[in-house]
Amino acid sequence: MTTARAAAAYARISSDPTGAGLGVQRQLEDCQRLAESRGWTIAEEYVDNDISAFKGASRPAYERMLADIEAGTRDAVIVYNMDRLTREPRQLEEFVALCDRAAMHTVATVTGDFDLGNDQGLFVARIMSAIAAQESGRKAARLRRSFQQRAERGLPGTSGGNRPFGWERDGVTEVPTEVELLRLLASRFLAGESVHALATWLNEQGHRTTTGNEWRGGTLRNVLATPRLAGLRSHNGQVVAKGVWEPVISEAEHQRIVTLMENRAATQTRSPRVSLLSRMLRCGRCGAVLTTTRKKDVRTYACDTGPGRPGCGRLTINAEPVERIMVEAVLTRLDSPALAAAIRERQDEADGLAQVRETLEADRGRITELSALWADGSISRAEWMTARDRIEARIKAAERRLASSSGHPDVAELVGSGATVRAEWSALNLSRQSAIVRALVDSVTILPAPHRGSRDFLSRIVPAWRV
Repeated sequence: MTTARAAAAYARISSDPTGAGLGVQRQLEDCQRLAESRGWTIAEEYVDNDISAFKGASRPAYERMLADIEAGTRDAVIVYNMDRLTREPRQLEEFVALCDRAAMHTVATVTGDFDLGNDQGLFVARIMSAIAAQESGRKAARLRRSFQQRAERGLPGTSGGNRPFGWERDGVTEVPTEVELLRLLASRFLAGESVHALATWLNEQGHRTTTGNEWRGGTLRNVLATPRLAGLRSHNGQVVAKGVWEPVISEAEHQRIVTLMENRAATQTRSPRVSLLSRMLRCGRCGAVLTTTRKKDVRTYACDTGPGRPGCGRLTINAEPVERIMVEAVLTRLDSPALAAAIRERQDEADGLAQVRETLEADRGRITELSALWADGSISRAEWMTARDRIEARIKAAERRLASSSGHPDVAELVGSGATVRAEWSALNLSRQSAIVRALVDSVTILPAPHRGSRDFLSRIVPAWRV
């Protein structure tokens, strides 16, 4: 065998949760000892740490080594074992073809050498690659079954990734400050505040993700929508069990968050950013939504007319006094007996919705049981279709009721807090202020002025309270 003058030492390990790289370091040490025993010089060490060689995962160091082989700067390859180089027959054939073009046929391993330039060496390499591929497939299947079993038992995942926000790395032990923050974020989102506004608030307050990065809307959206917050264990996008950890929010709140996010995505609606009462005011003449306008330093809400604007164009009101009056009305209502009574009624409704959810889950189970009975031949197709149609009708009705209730903002935590909110009002961002107003107010009708130049704004404002 020709003495290698510039060998490539390649090391790879599929999983390195700690990131210490000890596995590849041991491989490189064995490669170095092998090179010394042959009198070879290792020109460069190529390392792919925590990267699989199965199913075509990208391996930057491996690709760089191939480029060097093709360029003729490497005349041998040393690996700990052949499965470190490749676990796929197709990838082996690509490697062999490249080595043929570069006239490089020497592959040395701790367990033996392969001369890819002759039939015997190539035959053995192909057998070992096929065995490695089979073992990888079996290992992947075992891992998938293990992950599914853990999920069905309600246990957290075992991956070495980032810890979930709110919990320690074990996925069960709570981080109290983060859990309280999650409850606050969920409450504020349900009260109407946008994900992007909440992410901005988190960054302004100095809160960071578990990786130390600033919050982004997409990141926070995933955190708020995860079933984990409700103490549920999901697997492949489906809830499969109750988790062994304590829930942060109720299952009902989780469902409302998910539905609200879906509704916002479908309608492309976001919390207002320009004016406190954007899209909330209605023209008292024609019922059209008033738009925000500005002339010089004066903001107004006006009924627009023209192409794409169905208003009558005959009503305008200064924005500042309307917003001031509505804020005062909202803050006063927070401490009113009327709001407390409305919240009690809402709680009664929520209790009723809990029963709807239980019935919905039971009906979904009945659909599964019904399909099994038909598959076993216990019932006819006609019987199956008759029963299925009745159950599915109940399921659709329950889903519609739950979806319609999910749009109601959660204001229970605001009851009795008028004085506190009043003291903090000026420090709140526009999105948070608007969320509080929208939590209590459905819309506001602006009546025409009694006469030109009238300063009587109070009599023109007619709120429709949500609660």
